[in-house]
Amino acid sequence: MSVRLREQQHALTAHLRDPLHHPAPEGLDEARLQVYRDLLFNNLRALLAGSFPVLQQVLQADEWDGVCRRYLVEHRCVSPLFTEVAAEFVAWLQDAPGLPRAFLAELAHYEWVEQALQASAERPLPAPSTALDPWQEPLRVSPLAWALGYRWPVHRLGAEHQPAHPPSQPTFLLARRVTGGEVVFSELSALAWQLLEQMGNGPARIGRDHLQVLALEQGLQPAQIEADGRALLAQMLAAGVIGVA
Repeated sequence: MSVRLREQQHALTAHLRDPLHHPAPEGLDEARLQVYRDLLFNNLRALLAGSFPVLQQVLQADEWDGVCRRYLVEHRCVSPLFTEVAAEFVAWLQDAPGLPRAFLAELAHYEWVEQALQASAERPLPAPSTALDPWQEPLRVSPLAWALGYRWPVHRLGAEHQPAHPPSQPTFLLARRVTGGEVVFSELSALAWQLLEQMGNGPARIGRDHLQVLALEQGLQPAQIEADGRALLAQMLAAGVIGVA
């Protein structure tokens, strides 16, 4: 490829992304350029709308178009796969200043989680033996169960509910893919979220030791949370959220 051709291609793509700030290469028909400009932007906007329907609903049409345009102008995708556009959009939102709603990045991540879990190639944990006692077994979190923590109540956001400020308490959710491929969400207590985070990010420990570490971090004696901890571990084990490491 000649240097001249490469320069022309770069100039054309820069124009198609951001026609306000990058003039079209000379000699190109304006009507045809408009077709390509519209095609590129409309395809991206439709792809994002299909991945983030609630995000689109909370914004006015011009706001949604503005966010999509900024993404097209500012971001350079790492992956050539259309299936990765949503993940890269989420990552871009997390660092983008001046968004029209303060909760957009977290809402987008919440919507993306469902797609990511549905597409995951990970396999569920083996069904536990009825005789297994999580108190005495080293435990791990299922790769198909994600503990999520947000500043905003993302599962309640929508066109009719758009708070201006985050609540005083964070929102903790569990997203998991169940048999059949459906992704279900449920609310977590702060203690359950911290326990799953500890299991997912730390060394393998038996259930008793996990609860001891958790109790110490909370300034409690292990005996104070043992009963609730045993019940929580048994519930998570039965639901396939955790299993033997």
